Amino acid sequence: MATSRILVVDDETLMREYVQEALERAGHEVDSVGGGQAGIEQLQRETYDLVVTDLKMAPVDGLGLLRWLRGEQPDTPCIIMTAYGTIETAVSALKEGADDYILKPFAPDELEVAVTRALERERLTRENRYLRAELNQYYDFESMVGESEAMQEVYGQVKKVADSRATILVRGESGTGKELVARAIHYSGARRDRPFIKVNCAALSAGLLESELFGHEKGSFTGAHERKIGRFELADGGTLLLDEVSEISTELQPKLLRALQEREFDRVGGTSPIQVDTRIICTSNRDLERAVEENTLREDLFFRLNVIPIRLPPLRERRDDIPALMDYFVKRYAQENGRDIAGFTPEARALFLEYAWPGNVRELQNAIERAVVLASERMLGVEHFNLDSGRPQRSAGDLVSVPLGTTVAAMERELILKTLSRCKDNRTHAAKMLGISVRTLRNKLKEYFG
Repeated sequence: MATSRILVVDDETLMREYVQEALERAGHEVDSVGGGQAGIEQLQRETYDLVVTDLKMAPVDGLGLLRWLRGEQPDTPCIIMTAYGTIETAVSALKEGADDYILKPFAPDELEVAVTRALERERLTRENRYLRAELNQYYDFESMVGESEAMQEVYGQVKKVADSRATILVRGESGTGKELVARAIHYSGARRDRPFIKVNCAALSAGLLESELFGHEKGSFTGAHERKIGRFELADGGTLLLDEVSEISTELQPKLLRALQEREFDRVGGTSPIQVDTRIICTSNRDLERAVEENTLREDLFFRLNVIPIRLPPLRERRDDIPALMDYFVKRYAQENGRDIAGFTPEARALFLEYAWPGNVRELQNAIERAVVLASERMLGVEHFNLDSGRPQRSAGDLVSVPLGTTVAAMERELILKTLSRCKDNRTHAAKMLGISVRTLRNKLKEYFG
């Protein structure tokens, strides 16, 4: 478990030192101050996982500190220390938001029990927020439709690795359902009741990604106004999904490698290693072996990511699953949109079986959802789908025309601009269409536009 930072507030020096020493011996990182006002000032400077405060202090007592804490930092748990003669006041403090109270005098083990209990409640509250956020997506596992031999192999792998702590690498083309497989692994295993956290590695710059993954301490860089808990730490005991892992910068890769090997890391600006039990699942649609050859991915990191590889086949390699996917998605979107859609005409079914599906299951899913929403007939026919026997039809707006004699650099620039416009400036989508990494696209834009 991660080391906890605790602030002890008491105007009696001997008691303050006693509590601080007891908590430090228990493995916590502890600061202490000599009064309620000093406690408020310290909390404005630093971020803590828990506050342990005496009740009777002057001029600001424990209740005053508690009220400030609940107003300014409501998620920080607080334990009240009190003598026998003020139990009624301690009960009042519980009603005002204190997490627990402990009666003086107390032994170190009594204090540690109260601290452990408060920290555990806070951890469960934090995890429940993420679990509730994931609940709506949980039932998407039903969309793992397919009885083909290729998908049966995938299902078998999911069952085998669900309880594993080893790093898993899910590879496949865009739209094959890599994230869905990652969720299936998490929710079908022993970690199902712990957090499932996702990070899109292609969507953030190296600096932001480091903070997002590992967190940062207050004041560690401009704009770091408070401590941030990183995704590795939030996923402790659960699963962290690193989507598009090949887009992590070479500068950040050594820190990721250490986190995978040692199960520990430092927050940005931190000095104390944080140990976690976080299972890592990575996804990628790129050729990682080629990335190693091009020195954009460390070889030792690749080996650490590729402990348990799972390959998702493209839809063209499992055409037997297309009819089942069609029936599943038409039923799902008809129910969601309140439409009376009975199914497909034989011609539409034939079209789906002939089409190449370059966008894989996601393209099929989107095509059916669009048709369900727009169709006025109960049966979906060929006319409801903009498909041919190969790739989707292209409009004139999708074409790039350049005069003879144009330089390759100018053609590349025009292609990038056109693709960005087509993707509404979404660099991740544009990079996928162009067949390059987001980092390469970013460098090209910098080269062309400064």
